[in-house]
Amino acid sequence: MSDTTVLRLTGISVRRDGRDLLRDVSWTVRPGETWVVLGPNGCGKTTLARIATLYEHPSSGTVEVLGERLGRTDVRALRRRTALVSAAMADQIRPDLDPVDVVVTALHGALEPWWHTYTAADRARARSELERQHVGHTAGRRFGSLSSGERQRVLLARSLVADPALVLLDEPAAGLDLGGREELVERLDALGREPTPTLVLVTHHVEEIPPSATHLLALRAGQVVAAGPIDAVLDAGLLRRTFGVEVGLTRHRGRWAVRPGDAGLEHPGDPEVSGIPDGTQDHDGGRRQ
Repeated sequence: MSDTTVLRLTGISVRRDGRDLLRDVSWTVRPGETWVVLGPNGCGKTTLARIATLYEHPSSGTVEVLGERLGRTDVRALRRRTALVSAAMADQIRPDLDPVDVVVTALHGALEPWWHTYTAADRARARSELERQHVGHTAGRRFGSLSSGERQRVLLARSLVADPALVLLDEPAAGLDLGGREELVERLDALGREPTPTLVLVTHHVEEIPPSATHLLALRAGQVVAAGPIDAVLDAGLLRRTFGVEVGLTRHRGRWAVRPGDAGLEHPGDPEVSGIPDGTQDHDGGRRQ
């Protein structure tokens, strides 16, 4: 792997059925950064995540993942070093699988345990990852019987068990209640503070951004609105340009929230609200110190 980049997308465009899903997107993710990809439904976030994890090819542009260029490397081998967590993945898992099987099958990139042979050590590793994500108690139960929050944390454990270098989570809090969302954000915050893997969270809610996030990429209609260190680019003006609505933005103890209107007042006693003027940032964003 390159010692300077985990992911580099250059001039990425995707055209499907006469429609541009992404247009000239350039984005660089470096070691030590935790990124959030933010934007409304239909802006191209999921397409971008699938390209970054090598499940889709762009119509044009260059994709480099972990120092390897798409088109010049074995995608199957490289894909084992990345992980994508999405609602589509949850839908592919048989509901009566034990969570231990859901996790251990990721060691071979499989969905069913009978496709490969797993050792006692493999299963112990899967149980350990479930424990690390605070869902060890689900072992022995049916995946389909778990709460939405438990299922998401099982999928997070699945994404991590093979020690990937890059993990992308595509709207992992979708469908969760408040408690489930907060538990997941807590786990993502802890994961984002670890040296590896590099984490990218795709969302359309600023409330889901964990405090450990360092950088943000905003998309609208398939194009980059802004990208860079989150403290520099995330403000009410960016939300207006990205979502087309006037809202205020607050930050308290590292967590962001929106409020109606355009007051944008900070939480009393908390200086962590950006007042950066409107203006698109460099897409590479730089590295937060």
